[in-house]
Amino acid sequence: MSTEPLNVCVTGAAGQIAYSLIYIVAKGEVFGKDQPINLILLDIQPMMGVLEGVVMEIQDCAFPLVKDVVATADPMVGFKDCDSVFMLGAMPRREGMERKDLLKANCKIFEAQGAALDKVAKKTVKVLVVGNPANTNALICSTYAPSIPKENITAMTRLDQNRATGQVAAKIGVTCDSVKNMIIWGNHSGTQFPDAAHATATVNGESMSVYKAVNDDNYLKTDFVSTIQQRGAAVIKARKLSSAMSAAKAACDHMRDWWMGTPEGEYVSMAVYSAKNSYGIDENLMFSFPCTVKDKTWTIVSGLTNDFTAEKLKITEDELKGEREMALGASV
Repeated sequence: MSTEPLNVCVTGAAGQIAYSLIYIVAKGEVFGKDQPINLILLDIQPMMGVLEGVVMEIQDCAFPLVKDVVATADPMVGFKDCDSVFMLGAMPRREGMERKDLLKANCKIFEAQGAALDKVAKKTVKVLVVGNPANTNALICSTYAPSIPKENITAMTRLDQNRATGQVAAKIGVTCDSVKNMIIWGNHSGTQFPDAAHATATVNGESMSVYKAVNDDNYLKTDFVSTIQQRGAAVIKARKLSSAMSAAKAACDHMRDWWMGTPEGEYVSMAVYSAKNSYGIDENLMFSFPCTVKDKTWTIVSGLTNDFTAEKLKITEDELKGEREMALGASV
């Protein structure tokens, strides 16, 4: 652990996800129980009053690890010398808005934030994009931050992985920590493919494949897949609000594993830059793959697809290519 505080920026810091996330980060659950941090909270100017209230609450929590808290509406201040950035803020999809309209609006936001990162953040900064459409927002951000290595900007599909793990654990009747190596392929959208083919579960002390533990192949290829694909919409229908607590937990899981590394024999789902020949996916996409992490560097795990998987990957890849064309075409 470094005795020097890490500079941790949270965008959309006055929002619902941030309200849960900041507590987890400040408690030391992400960067370590002995790692001091400076919290830099970034949001738009109209939210500064709300953000001041968040700052008051952080002070009132008396977190031992939090050395300083800064609230700002200026990305050049927010990203200055940052070690880690949680990008929660994005333009929400409103009633009557088409996906291309959402992409166009977010392109402007992430173009500006990418440019600011490029100018003032550390080149070793680790950036996690949570605001939707997360994969393509991350690609836009990376495009406009050319001096930040492409592997240092990722998007979150850990929420989908956690959802899949929770569904399978409930189906089997075990706790979530008994289920390992669930994979999310592709886009954080309705085309994503949750894949249990390589996952394992510990049942009554015995480790076995999830397929064996569930003992219902049809479920794992149909209802399970659609449940995870549509889970976000189901939460909105029930809460009248989008996922917040679970999204915050997933973002912290993602960043913690990126920072601390993954356990031996385990991999996690991360939407990362699709270097050439990664499962044949088109280059220059942010695509969710199974990854291991060591020394803050992720590596895509190879050899985990089959004919059934390949068909699903093509669907989500095509959607991401279409999003890329809409978003980056709108910015030039």
